[in-house]
Amino acid sequence: MLLTTPLTEHCVAPLRSARHVCVGVSPFNGYFTVDRITALARWASREFDGFHFFVPDRAAAFTLEALGYDPDKARHKARRQGQYVVNKVCRALLDLDVPQPRRHVLDGEALDANGWYQRLLAHGRRLFDGDARFAAHCLGATRWVLDRRLPDGQEPTEAQLRCAVRYFLAELPMFVDTPNVVGVDSSVFAYHQRVPFLERLYARELPWWPQARQGFVLLDDVRVDGDRVDAP
Repeated sequence: MLLTTPLTEHCVAPLRSARHVCVGVSPFNGYFTVDRITALARWASREFDGFHFFVPDRAAAFTLEALGYDPDKARHKARRQGQYVVNKVCRALLDLDVPQPRRHVLDGEALDANGWYQRLLAHGRRLFDGDARFAAHCLGATRWVLDRRLPDGQEPTEAQLRCAVRYFLAELPMFVDTPNVVGVDSSVFAYHQRVPFLERLYARELPWWPQARQGFVLLDDVRVDGDRVDAP
């Protein structure tokens, strides 16, 4: 069983429509075990007309680079970890008899060829470069990510933030307009952590708003084989 909570009132209708869900699966995040991914796949395939798993594998290299990895090594490590995550997703879908599981994965390769995603990505980058308030919120969200990865007591530098923010900018198109990225009339993005930036985004407090048919839901807990699996 999976419990979900709409992030804001604007997210209720897209969730109730049950047209589509996009489940975010972060590389290098220990929350996404095989059991959890299988439970998420079962929920998505049963409760929604359509579904995808978003795996920002290539973008993860920006976080690694900000943490001190050589750019080439960062790309290699991100690509290897991303493939590991994609394989887990595909294996879970195969176990559920979902045909052509790779078609349900939105990773760097798939999104590089997606024209609508690329237009949204370019818009987000322009907004970051041209709107100081929006940039400050993006950097604040990035600081939240890096703070969890750096040694205790170490603050991310401005250079680290501006490197790692490219990961966050790569995620934004899926938060604002998954319906047009995947070609559906309504969608919710599903993730297990509450992020202040996203609360502001879906409350229409930032210069870029999610489209009306885009929602966001928090995954509160997953039950696998009758046992509760708590979110961290």
